[in-house]
Amino acid sequence: MNMELSRRHFLKMAGVGAAGTSLGAFGFAGVEAAQAAAIRPYKLANTTETRNTCPYCSVACGIIMYSKGDLKKGERADITHIEGDIDHPTNRGTLCPKGAALHDFVTSKTRITVPRVREPGSDEWTEVSWDHALDRIARLMKDDRDANFIAKNKDGTAVNRWTTVGFLGASATTNETAFLTYKAVRSMGILGFDNQARV
Repeated sequence: MNMELSRRHFLKMAGVGAAGTSLGAFGFAGVEAAQAAAIRPYKLANTTETRNTCPYCSVACGIIMYSKGDLKKGERADITHIEGDIDHPTNRGTLCPKGAALHDFVTSKTRITVPRVREPGSDEWTEVSWDHALDRIARLMKDDRDANFIAKNKDGTAVNRWTTVGFLGASATTNETAFLTYKAVRSMGILGFDNQARV
């Protein structure tokens, strides 16, 4: 069989052979196979992406939480990874050290996930249901407001004040949520109202 070999083809083949020989001589002969064997599956594959806000301070950085488990099938969704949201205008994907450690915060065995109450005179905390906690808060607020609400001052002017209760709003919320919180608190007559951003 007669094969024509051009000068350009010869130089190409010689260059490839020299490069292969050099890589083999430097110990890179099996690097491609070793790399392929070492690559693990992409850890965010088959996860559900949920955007949220970092709970730590008043900066309100955006985060993305990745979880595995289909809630529609009755599975428990476990958070596997948390990172900064690059599309969020506050932090543009960056997180402080506390925000970067959010996964440890979420998965901590000492994290309290249910309401607890310590009765007067007791030295122990007891777990209660969310319904019980919210009902009790509402009941105590109603009782206190009924007992201490000031409809008029000493001159007879309507003031509608409730001065025995204070309210602390969350700063890591949207403007709309903050506005609704403000309106709800003020509509009850609460004067002691502040925001976590100032704490």
